[in-house]
Amino acid sequence: MTEISLHRPFPAHEVAAWDYETDVAVIGFGAAGACAAIEAAGAGARVMLFERNSGSGGASALSGGEIYIGGGTDAQKAAGFDDTTEALAAYLKLAGGPCADEAKCDLYAAEALDHYAWLKAQGVPYRGNYMPGKVIEPTDDSTLIWSGSEAAAPFCDLATPAPRGHVIQHMGWGGGRPLVDILEAGARERGVEIVTDARAVALVRDGERIVGAVMRIDNQNRFVRAAKGVVLAAGGFVMNEGMRRKYCPDTFRIADPIGDKDDGSGIELGVSAGGDAIHMDQFFTTCPWTMPEPHAKGVFVNIAGQRFINEDCYHGRVSRTAVDQPGGKVYLLLDSAHFEQPPEFARVSIAGTGDTWEEVEAELEMPAGTLAATMAFYNAHAREGRDPLYGKRTPILVPLDQGPFVALELDFQASYFSFFTLGGLKTSVDGEVLDRGGTPVPGLYAAGRCTSGLPAWGHGYSSGMSLADCTFFGRRAGRKAAA
Repeated sequence: MTEISLHRPFPAHEVAAWDYETDVAVIGFGAAGACAAIEAAGAGARVMLFERNSGSGGASALSGGEIYIGGGTDAQKAAGFDDTTEALAAYLKLAGGPCADEAKCDLYAAEALDHYAWLKAQGVPYRGNYMPGKVIEPTDDSTLIWSGSEAAAPFCDLATPAPRGHVIQHMGWGGGRPLVDILEAGARERGVEIVTDARAVALVRDGERIVGAVMRIDNQNRFVRAAKGVVLAAGGFVMNEGMRRKYCPDTFRIADPIGDKDDGSGIELGVSAGGDAIHMDQFFTTCPWTMPEPHAKGVFVNIAGQRFINEDCYHGRVSRTAVDQPGGKVYLLLDSAHFEQPPEFARVSIAGTGDTWEEVEAELEMPAGTLAATMAFYNAHAREGRDPLYGKRTPILVPLDQGPFVALELDFQASYFSFFTLGGLKTSVDGEVLDRGGTPVPGLYAAGRCTSGLPAWGHGYSSGMSLADCTFFGRRAGRKAAA
């Protein structure tokens, strides 16, 4: 008998008996899998949803429950923002950078308002109010926030800015858990059969078509026949050190992975059937320096005392660019007017102080005239409301000239740089897994972090893009699989 493996499909003719039979088998019970199951069942298909944990969740349940939505939502209009489909599409493409899937960006932008209405119809609550300023996520039940680099260069010069982070109505952090609970309830109401403690170990193929999967349940291999298709929604590969070393070695510069069972198994299954894994070097990271907000008015420099980013952009873009810098650490420079003690969980320390920038430079043991020259140039132009190097904007652009001064050290290994992977299977806008020639693998679909979707480029990520991607394209994968 053929060996059962993540790396090659099991031949259907060797299956002695099917333990389960359904129309659509969904693997993974986070937001992507739940949405796929809801839509597949809504299209009339029999659906089984398999989850390796003892209940729903995945990385979605670890999130803030924020979904990137634009084009003129009720919350945007109430706050006075005239967002458009065109502006949303333009920003999504800029945020995707060299990895952008333009077809997905255009489709999501065109249907974002309908998707927002669908989420509400599932019972996802939104208070509808706007929270101004730079926040990672609300600690109250506010809805609309700036969740990316929309108002920062170069994005604001190429796409009309608007806040687009829409957060589930939920007090405190961690809105992802109640979001998944709502989607789980929707799947159960539609008759989806849910099997937990079930780990996917292989796909099953008949000729060129994927017709099922092998699941490890109760320490035995169980064969699942899926007459219409299999949907992979098993997350990224941030918890798989072997895959990270192979595809995404820069993540070893930082030390705090975020994920659940994100071991790359969904990606491996897709590749085993001929799927193409793309942009596997891409990852998101952040050290949450934007709390408290005055820190965004500071200046970031590398170990050579040189700036490398406009500090008013999204905290993830700042952090991702910081990790590109040499020497294993960067410094955030602040004056007495803008210093607040960093949150303890950020693990950020004070590396140098002084009454002048020259004194700070000496404490950091930088060559004389490096950091001091950087700050002299920055302050001279900030007083004029300009940043000729990186385009930082007022009101966050301010001179740092009120001593004493401080340098906070963000060490890539010691400070809290959380991260997760962005690369994954190449899919069509309908969730079909595509081979290297761009042809769909028959019977195989995927959504969420095991694919390369809207959040494809670590330097352009915006909060809410992952949940936008997995809910919207999870729905499409479920519908296509059921067709």
